[in-house]
This record gives sequence, structure tokens and C-alpha cells, in this order.
Amino acid sequence: MNTPLFIARKIGQGKQGKSYTGLIRKISVLSIALGLAVMIIAMAVVTGFQNEIRDKVIGFGAHIQVTNFDYNVSYEPTPISRHQDFLEPLKELPGIRHVQEFATKTGIIKTDEDIHGIVMKGIGPDFDWSFFAPRMLEGKTMVLSDTARSDEVIVSKFIANRLQLETGSTIFVYFIQEPPAIRRFTVAGVYETGLEELDKMFILGDIRHIQRLNRWTEDQIGGFEVLVSNFSDIEKINQAVYDLIPYDLNARSIRNIYPQIFDWLALLDMNVYVILFLMALVAGINMITTLLIAVLERTNMIGILKAVGGSNGLVRKVFLYNAGFTILRGLFWGNVAGILVCLVQQRFGLITLPQDSYYVSQVPINLEWIHVLLLNAGTFAVCMLMLILPSMIVSRISPVKAIIFR
Repeated sequence: MNTPLFIARKIGQGKQGKSYTGLIRKISVLSIALGLAVMIIAMAVVTGFQNEIRDKVIGFGAHIQVTNFDYNVSYEPTPISRHQDFLEPLKELPGIRHVQEFATKTGIIKTDEDIHGIVMKGIGPDFDWSFFAPRMLEGKTMVLSDTARSDEVIVSKFIANRLQLETGSTIFVYFIQEPPAIRRFTVAGVYETGLEELDKMFILGDIRHIQRLNRWTEDQIGGFEVLVSNFSDIEKINQAVYDLIPYDLNARSIRNIYPQIFDWLALLDMNVYVILFLMALVAGINMITTLLIAVLERTNMIGILKAVGGSNGLVRKVFLYNAGFTILRGLFWGNVAGILVCLVQQRFGLITLPQDSYYVSQVPINLEWIHVLLLNAGTFAVCMLMLILPSMIVSRISPVKAIIFR
């Protein structure tokens, strides 16, 4: 039989009477529960926000872009051939979900009352609409073919509001080139991602218009966009793509295309680390207080255990086991509170945000069970480690003095 564990259980099940231990234990349970709940919510909110912004950026630029080397400084790239020997091996690389063609060209939308600079992203029949389709507010996505050029475009809500456009509106886009070119388009749909920096810039149209404006052949495009299955593998896959393509082409991950956005998202991790540290510290200090009060009120028991041959180690284990039960109770209620709040927000979106400031309309939640398990294990480990030194106070208690202690 595990004697320290048996005694600790009896202590935990016993009535506290007029002692302060019961009250302090409840305060410690509440402290640990609140701390863990805050950690779970903070982790879910921050990772959810990072995932939302990351997915929106990827929706505009894919995970990896294969282009000519000059594309990083201009939206008017040198074209590459759409018939590449590396395409089939590229699609067979592990982790790659889809490969699609694209091209971009800058222009100005002019109406009777206003003008607005844009980047037209030319897409083809192979375009993956999984990102834009759920974000269409009006109209529909374009149906493109290999045979006929479409005069439809998709614009953002930001551009539609600024230029007073709606589905079915006719717009004229002026492309700055020599000689200048004007094209008439029909608005087929209006999308909104909430990422204003990109919403105010991009419209989607048929890649054939860009080919014609740039006097490209049907074989020439701006580049290829590569979508991967798992974002965490993006750098590894990007290197594999780079090794596969010819020397005159470049492969860049979305992290390198928009470094400022991903650097900003990385800074949010520091906020999480600070919250986790403070919450764990508060929980640990509360447990130290509970342990010291328990030792003070159980001084007679300590003296008796030592008098009958109990070692300092045995007595210390009794109090550590007892503290462990308190920590587990706190973790249980912390999980209940934290997970419940996350699930309610995830399901109903009760807490909203101004989208023009935060790029999302409601607090996003990314509840990963591995995060919950790690937070529980980390909180328990930190609290127990912080109790090791304070528990050594029992070694300084004399059995004779402890027995007669009142």
C-alpha cells in the first residue's frame, strides 16, 4: 500500500472544521481553474486569429508561387511558359494539394465620380474557389473555359462600396501601358475577406485578358500557384519545389511574399507566453500558500507520523499528494470553464469585433485538444515543482514539539 497516498486521501476526505485549510484550498482550486481557463481561451483566441489572417493571405496568394525572378518587385512580371517539364513531378510531390495558373496586372477603375487603383489577378479554369466561394456576399463565382474569354470580374466589398458598384454593374479599367488600354468588365460578384490591405487591391478576372493586354501568347502566363495540404510543411515543400524547377524560375512561400503580415502574427505569440507565465505563476504561489497553511495546521499529525517512524520524505509526500489532488480539482473546473467558453463562442460567435480594425468580424476560436492537454500537463508540473522546496519545511519540525503544538 502507498502509505503517503492513503494518508493524503484521508486528509482530503476529512472535515476541515474551523480550520483555514478548507477555505484556502477552495481559493487555490478557484485560482487554478481561472488560470487554466484563461490560458485555454488565450491560446484558442490567438491561434484562431493567426489562422484566420493566415488563411486569408493564402487565399489571395496561395502557399507557394513559382514565377520569374523579377516578380518580387512588380505586379507586371516577365511571363513564363505554362507548359513546363516540372509540372507533373511537382503535382506528385508529397503534401501538394493543387497547382493553378495565374497572372497579375495593375490598373485603375474609373467611374463617373471616382477612381481606384487595383491589381487584376488573372485566373483560369483550374482556379481553386474553395477560399472565395464561402466569402461571396453577392453574385456568383466566375465560370471560365479554355475556349472563350470571360468579361466578368469579382470585386471586393471595399471596392464595391467605394465606387458604388453592385452585381451586374459595368466598370471600365484603365491599364497603364504603351499605348494605354481600356477594358470593359461586368461585376459578376462581390466578395469580402475582411483583410482590408488586400481587399482594397485585388479583383479577379479571366487570365486571357492579361495575356492579350501584355501581348503574350496563349502559352505564356505569370506563374503557378501551389497549394499545400499542411501549412506547417510549407517551408519544406517550398524548398522541394525550388529544387525541382529550372534555374531561371523562383519559388517563394507566402511567408516571403508577405513577410510583414507573418512577422506581425508571430509577435502575438509573445502575448500568449506572457499570459501563460503569469497564470502559472499565480497558481503556483496560491498552492505554496495552501501547502504552508496545511503544514501549520497539521503540525500535530506531522509529529505523530515522525514519532512512529515516518521519515521526512514520507511526510513530504503526504502533503505533495494532497496538493496534487487540489491541483487536479482546479484543472478539472478550469477545463470545464475554458472549453465551454470556447465552444460557445465557436458555435454562436457571441463576442464580435470591428472588422475594419481586427480583420475579423467575431473573436475566432481554434480549440486544439493537444494545446489543452499540454496546458494541463504544464500547469500541473509547474505547480508541483514550485511546491518541492516549500514542502521541505517538514524536515525542520521536531516530533516532540510538534506533538505538544497547539
